[in-house]
Amino acid sequence: MISRRQMLLSPAALQRARKPNFIVLFTDDQRFDTIGALGNPDIRTPHMDRLARRGLAFTQASIMGGTQGAVCVPSRAMLMTGQSLFHAARNTGATPGDNTPPLEFHLMPEYLKQNGYSTFHTGKWHNGPRLHARCFTGGAGIFFGGMSDQEATPVQEFDPTGAYPKERAQKGGKFSSELFTDAALGFLEKQKAGQPFLLYCAYTSPHDPRTAPSKFASLYDPARLKLPPNFLPQHPFDNGELKVRDELLAPFPRTPEVVRRHLADYYAMVSEVDAQIGRVLDAVDRSPFANDTYIIFAGDNGLAVGQHGLFGKQNVYDHSVRVPLIVSGPDVPKDKRTGALAYLYDLFPTVCELAGLPVPGTVDGLSLKPLFDDPSGPLRDSTFHAYRHFQRAIRTRDWKLIRYTLNGKETLQLFHLAKDPWERNDVSRHPAHAAKIRELSAKLMGWQKRTGDPLAL
Repeated sequence: MISRRQMLLSPAALQRARKPNFIVLFTDDQRFDTIGALGNPDIRTPHMDRLARRGLAFTQASIMGGTQGAVCVPSRAMLMTGQSLFHAARNTGATPGDNTPPLEFHLMPEYLKQNGYSTFHTGKWHNGPRLHARCFTGGAGIFFGGMSDQEATPVQEFDPTGAYPKERAQKGGKFSSELFTDAALGFLEKQKAGQPFLLYCAYTSPHDPRTAPSKFASLYDPARLKLPPNFLPQHPFDNGELKVRDELLAPFPRTPEVVRRHLADYYAMVSEVDAQIGRVLDAVDRSPFANDTYIIFAGDNGLAVGQHGLFGKQNVYDHSVRVPLIVSGPDVPKDKRTGALAYLYDLFPTVCELAGLPVPGTVDGLSLKPLFDDPSGPLRDSTFHAYRHFQRAIRTRDWKLIRYTLNGKETLQLFHLAKDPWERNDVSRHPAHAAKIRELSAKLMGWQKRTGDPLAL
């Protein structure tokens, strides 16, 4: 029912008076440069391209890193809490072996639920049933795990009690992305005007096993794909994680033929999930709430797939920490790009501002909303990245310093990103850059102290 006050408002003011809806489409292991409209001529992503045309793409978005090999666990913890890596990992249990009692914290869907939102989840949830129960009022096709057979993903239906015993899970019966999209569309079809909602649809694609349906696999001929400029047969030194599971998906040394085959399979999976994202966009376009809905598309972390002699995400190179991020919706500029240094955990305060809600004091992120008005504006001057206890990095718009500490030995890498975006030319040993290393090292230590990095304590 529309109040007399609302009847007197202009259409634009009336739109602002209503609580907006949020749809978060989250992919798994999707690297930042796997969208056609954002510069990859080899890949076919018509619906991600469509989102890029409709909204604002954050071309320098990233995650802070990981406290374990399954980087998606802390990544999703950061997304949901709005907290930086070590805060989120401690509070949600995303650091293996850390029994520190959690501090008070909020979760984005939980906070919206407490403020009148219907919250629905389908797809991957890698942070345990306890946190899931805090967040959602409904769900379907819920996968409590990290990876699975894409054709037989074990899923559960929503349980308001929060009890999700493993023996109750049932195989989905169709390709995972289709299964989750069907659940999302079922939810959207039931939405009524006036009831704001958050839909969180978390795909398991393009994570391996990369078994895309044949119509997508046939799109890519490995022989026609270009190798990345930073392809190497092997990493130049021990980074502390050369034998983790992801790195064992391909033989050593890496060969061009194997990397092209993996790239073809990877791109096929991206195209597969792109098609399902298109179904969600179509449903929103047909709905009565299309003009009141923000669509946020992002990935949980990147992946090397042959770059630097690596295959996984257990490192702090750009291919592994940078992620796709596009926002579309009311008041978001169309077909724009911003190079602001953004984190995924900035989404929580952004959603709060868009919903007209105060940002909880436990949130570390910065709202991205000012960039809607000025995509060229500043957000932060640097980002900090970490992997487990032996990799740390600091990056500015033009530079990145990586520090490895392994078995008592320290190894540095310094990349001039403005001239070397593929991180191929380590200039750390050049005497001319000694001052730059000191400057970046001081910034790195500052970030470590502010974020509660155990190595800074």
